[in-house]
Amino acid sequence: MSTIIASDERRVVDSVPHALLIGGEWRDGERGTLPVEDPSTGAVLAEVADASPADALAALDAAADAAPSWAAHPPRERGEILRRAFETIVARSDDLALLMTLEMGKPLAESHAEVLYAAEFLRWFSEEAVRIEGRYSVSPNGRGRVLTMRQPVGPCLLITPWNFPLAMGTRKAGPALAAGCTVVIKPAQQTPLSTLAFAQILQSCGLPDGVLNVITASDAAATTQPLLSDQRLRKLSFTGSTGVGRMLMSQASETLLRLSMELGGNAPFLVFEDADLDAAVEGAVLAKMRNGGEACTAANRFHVHESVAADFSERLAKRLGAMRVGRGTEPGVELGPLVDAKQRDKVAELVGDALARGAQRLTGGNPLDGPGYFYEATVLGGVQEGTRLLTEEVFGPVAPVISFQSEDEALRAANATEYGLAAYMFTADLKRALRVAEALETGMIGLNQGIVSNAAAPFGGIKQSGFGREGGREGIDEYLETKYIAVNMD
Repeated sequence: MSTIIASDERRVVDSVPHALLIGGEWRDGERGTLPVEDPSTGAVLAEVADASPADALAALDAAADAAPSWAAHPPRERGEILRRAFETIVARSDDLALLMTLEMGKPLAESHAEVLYAAEFLRWFSEEAVRIEGRYSVSPNGRGRVLTMRQPVGPCLLITPWNFPLAMGTRKAGPALAAGCTVVIKPAQQTPLSTLAFAQILQSCGLPDGVLNVITASDAAATTQPLLSDQRLRKLSFTGSTGVGRMLMSQASETLLRLSMELGGNAPFLVFEDADLDAAVEGAVLAKMRNGGEACTAANRFHVHESVAADFSERLAKRLGAMRVGRGTEPGVELGPLVDAKQRDKVAELVGDALARGAQRLTGGNPLDGPGYFYEATVLGGVQEGTRLLTEEVFGPVAPVISFQSEDEALRAANATEYGLAAYMFTADLKRALRVAEALETGMIGLNQGIVSNAAAPFGGIKQSGFGREGGREGIDEYLETKYIAVNMD
């Protein structure tokens, strides 16, 4: 990787609009601007428009006005716009990756991987746009016909998180646009630049005015609340914390808004005694350290059979302890900063609780001095029952290891959480793998691998991790209604 210089950084930041996109026009926000930080230095990268509730309603006005024509737009042409956006994102992957690293902090290699992952949702749903089908069948009594059709739900509000700022946008907007829905996107305050770049790309690829609108805001709750009570909004897709998800569900109940919720996670990582430990450690590094642990799918608890727990812990500590920490634009960096001071302090608090309860520090365990919000890659052994790390989502580079004696014990521990998004297991026994997979209370499972995300697969959880699915053939269903027509043939 070539060295990134300050002029490169300034160029990519300045190439992106810093305004609201409403009805095809880039405009200022009523509340002035909000700062976007570089989490590796704490310095302000840019000032972007700060939307008011009135701005948000203007965005919904535009989406509602554009809805009938976009719903009637030929599916093939909708798909071709998404396909062009896929190709443009791939062509601009270097700049988009740098932009993402600057605003979010992850190493440049990981940002490149996310850009390509994000683009895949556009390619996938460009192909799904022409596969929206109904059915025609004979009524059971033979005297009539059953006709069904699928239609777009209508204007949608898409609220995306800061940890995967481009992929979460394409994972939501891709199926919505393919289905014929218009959208208002509200990206996270910390990372709006990737979303603004995405919107700019869609404009350049021929997306009609008003079909996609972007509002950036410092007060998310106040800005979006009027939309949730507006009868014209028909769908909310939210990715974020379970607490905020509950609040949004309550607000959305007023209009019986259709919801998709991808919320918190507390993923268990199970290592059985017959596992290939080399593969398990590599899988653990992927499952834990992708995005510096700031992922809802990140392995949060490592349940390892007692016969291999010490060996696994030692190997994992060696791997994580050797990771180079630094600014994501620097060559060879494997672990960037946490997104802000609040997140770094939360990680430090959870590690402190574990150590106070008797956990052993195998590597790391400290915030790093200097500018930026860095925390060491950390492995803790001997984690005790009741430790907050076992029940709370750490969202950081911390791996607590707990041993187990039996399969039943491992399953009880894995399922002892309100969350149910993802789980991982390593075993050489196929029967055990299927048995455990059926018993795990999660929406996704990585079997002998540390990554579950795939644009062609349904992403989502159960329990307090939410409902609805993104990606795969299931993803577009979240943006379609089914209409039934009874046909009299007598």
